[in-house]
Amino acid sequence: MSVRVRFAPSPTGFLHIGGLRTALYNYLFARHHGGTFVLRIEDTDQNRYVEGAEEDIIKSLEWAGMTIDEGPNKPGDVGPYRQSERKTMYAEYAKQLVDGGHAYYAFDTTEEIDEMRERLKKSGNPSPSYDSITRQSMKNSLTLPQDEVEKRLENGDEYVIRLKVPRRETVKFEDLVRGIVSFETGGLDDQVLMKSDGMPTYHLANVVDDHTMGITHVIRGEEWLSSAPKHMLLYNAFGWEPPTMAHLPLIMSPSGGKLSKRKAESEGIPVNTKDYISGNYEPEALVNFLAYLGWSPGDDSEIHDMKELCELFALDRVSKGGAVFNHKKLMWYNEHYIRETSVSELVPRIKALAEAQGFDTKDEEYLTKVIELLHERVSKIDEFVSMGSFFFEAPKEYDENALKKWKEDSAGFVKAYESKIEALSESDFIAANLKSALEETVAENEVGFGKVMMPVRIVTTGQGFGPDLFASLELIGKEETLSRIDSALKQLT
Repeated sequence: MSVRVRFAPSPTGFLHIGGLRTALYNYLFARHHGGTFVLRIEDTDQNRYVEGAEEDIIKSLEWAGMTIDEGPNKPGDVGPYRQSERKTMYAEYAKQLVDGGHAYYAFDTTEEIDEMRERLKKSGNPSPSYDSITRQSMKNSLTLPQDEVEKRLENGDEYVIRLKVPRRETVKFEDLVRGIVSFETGGLDDQVLMKSDGMPTYHLANVVDDHTMGITHVIRGEEWLSSAPKHMLLYNAFGWEPPTMAHLPLIMSPSGGKLSKRKAESEGIPVNTKDYISGNYEPEALVNFLAYLGWSPGDDSEIHDMKELCELFALDRVSKGGAVFNHKKLMWYNEHYIRETSVSELVPRIKALAEAQGFDTKDEEYLTKVIELLHERVSKIDEFVSMGSFFFEAPKEYDENALKKWKEDSAGFVKAYESKIEALSESDFIAANLKSALEETVAENEVGFGKVMMPVRIVTTGQGFGPDLFASLELIGKEETLSRIDSALKQLT
C-alpha cells in the first residue's frame, strides 16, 4: 500500500513552530517512501476560527519547502479538505455508530451535567465525567424508553451523540515511536462525537477523515496520545483497519516544560512560523534545525538539505523524550546557510531589504563589496542592513556601548589620524595605506592599537564593532570618510 500521511492543523491561530515540525516529519516520511503528503484543515470548532489562519498555514509550508500533494489549494480525489465542508458525511457515520450500538443520543442539558459532576464531587469523586457508570443516571437513549427517544428526536430536542465506551477493556496498539501502548477504558469518558449544532468533534471527524482519505500513517504530537484509545475504539466500532500511529515528542522550553507561547516569548524564541518568515530566517536553516529537534540520522552529521533529510528520515530514529529548543543552535544553522549562499544570490535579497528601509544601495558592484565584507559576520540576512547601514549613509547616532570607550584624548587621536589620511590621494586611499596611517598614529602617540582604532571606528561607522575597518573606509571613500570624522568630532567634543 502506498504511504499517505496528513498534516491536519486547526485554523484557530497562526502555525506554531511545533506544528511546523509535525508537518515536516510527515513530509519527510512521505517523501522517503515515495508517498503522498495531504493537508487537511480541521475547522470543526467554528467559534475559535481565526481569519487568515488557513492562508498562513499554506504559506508557511510553502516557505519551508514542503510541497502539498493534496489539500484545499490542490484538490485530489478524496476531498473536500476542510472538515466544515464534510459535515453531512460525519452525521451519516455518527448515525451508523448509534445504529450499531457503539454510540448513543444524549439529551442532557449543560446544567444537568454540571449538577451530576457537583453531586459526585461531594460524594468523593474528585474528577467525575460522563462515562460508563454515570451515563446510567443521565437522560440518553440508553436509559430513556425507545418511544421517548424517538419523540425527542422528532420534536427537534437538542442532543449530542456520545461514544459508548466499554467499561472494562484494554485498548492496545503499536506506536512506531513509543512501542506497545495500552490504555484501560475504565479511565475514559463517553466522548461527544457530534455536537448539538450538528458539527462533529475532533475525534469523530479525525477518524472518519483518516479512513476515507486513505491515510496509512498518523504522525502527530505527543499531546494527542491520550486521544488514541478513543480513536482505536472508533476504528473497531466501524470495523476499519486503523492507520499506523506515531506520536512525536514534545518540544521543550530551555527553562523546562513544554514550549508554550508564553514561555517562548519570555525567552526570546519566535513562536509562530510567520515570525521566522518576517524575521528573515533562512528556511533551510529552520528545516534542518527542526528535523534534528527529536530525530537524528544516527551519526555525527548535522547539515542536510531537504532532499538529504527525505532520504535519511526514519521514525525509528525519533526519540521518545522531549527535545529542548536551543535558539543558539538555530542561529548556528542560520549562519551556516548564509555562508553557503553565494554573494550574487544575496545581492537582490539584501538590496530589497535595504531599500525597504529607505537606504540607497548605490550600484550592484558597491553592494557586492558590502556583502563580501559582512558575509562571514552576520547571523541573519537582515543584519547585512543593520550592521552595514553605515555603508549606505553617515551615522546619525553613535552606539552607546561604544561611546563608553570614548575618552578625553580620543578626539586628539582621531584628528591625528585624519591629518594622515587627508594627505593621501584618491588612488592611494586604500585599506593597506589606511592601516599604515593608523599604525603610525599609534606609534607616534605611544598608545595601544585600540586607543586609536576604536574612536576611528566610532566616528566613521557609529558602531563599536563591524567588518574590517580599513576595507570599509576604502569602500566609503576619502571624501565621505573625512566628512564623517569632522561631523562626529563636532558632536562628540
